Amino acid sequence: MLYTGAMQLAIPQAPRQVPLTRVPGAVARLVRVVLLGLGLMAVVGVGVWALGRFVVEERTFLARAEPVDGQLMAMTLPSRDEREGAEARLEVVYTLGKVQYSAAGVRTRAEYAEGLGRGARVFLLVDPHAPDRPREAGYVRERAQALEFVPWGVGIGALIAVGLFFWELKRTLRAELDPLRKGMLVWLTPEGPLPESNREAFFPATYFKQDQKHTVRARLGPRRAPVRNGEKVLAAVLSSLPGQARVLDEELARRLGWVR
Repeated sequence: MLYTGAMQLAIPQAPRQVPLTRVPGAVARLVRVVLLGLGLMAVVGVGVWALGRFVVEERTFLARAEPVDGQLMAMTLPSRDEREGAEARLEVVYTLGKVQYSAAGVRTRAEYAEGLGRGARVFLLVDPHAPDRPREAGYVRERAQALEFVPWGVGIGALIAVGLFFWELKRTLRAELDPLRKGMLVWLTPEGPLPESNREAFFPATYFKQDQKHTVRARLGPRRAPVRNGEKVLAAVLSSLPGQARVLDEELARRLGWVR
C-alpha cells in the first residue's frame, strides 16, 4: 500500500497482470511500429522485385546473345587517376547477318579500354531481338559472374529485414510492459523541472537502493500527470533495462486498477 497524499495506491507484487490495451498510448505505439515494419517490407519487396527483374533480363540476354566481332572507332575514357574500377564508353561498328551497324556508348572497363586503339578488334555480344544495342563481351561476362551471388544477397537481406522488424516489435512490447509487470517500484528524484510536452518526454533522475545512488533516464508519457510524493515521482525500474525507468502516471494507475 502506498500513500501519496492525493492518491492511495495498491500495487500488486511482481509479476503483475498488465494488459497492453490498458497502458495509455501503448497500442498506438505498437501500431506505428507495425506500420513502419510493413513499410520496410514493402520497400524491400519492391527492391527484390526490381533486382529479380534485372537478373532475369541479364540472363535472358546471355541466353539469346550471339558473339560478334566489332571494330573500335572511338572511345571516351575517364581521367587517368580515376580509371581504376571505372567504365569507358566505346563507339563500334559491327556486322550481324548481312547488316552493318554502328553503336555508341558501349560500356566496358576503363582498364581494358585504355589498351585499345582506333580500329582495334572488340568482342561483342548482340541480342538478335535488339541488334542495335551491343555489349562488350568481357564486361558482360564479368557482371554475369557477380550476379550469381545476387539471389543469396537478396535472401540474406530479406531475412535481416524480417529479423529487424520482429526485433523492434519485441523491443517495443518489452519497453511498454516489462517494467510494469516485473519492475521494482522506486521514488525518483528528477534532476530538474519535469518537461511539459505533448510528446513522450525523457528526463534524468536518481533514486537510492540499499544506500546506493542510481541515475536513470526516466520516461513519461505525453500529457501525463505522474504519481507524486512531494517532489518525487513513482517509477518502475528493471534490472534487465539498466539506466531506464518507466514513470507511473495517475491515468495508468487507474486503468490498471492500482488505485484505492
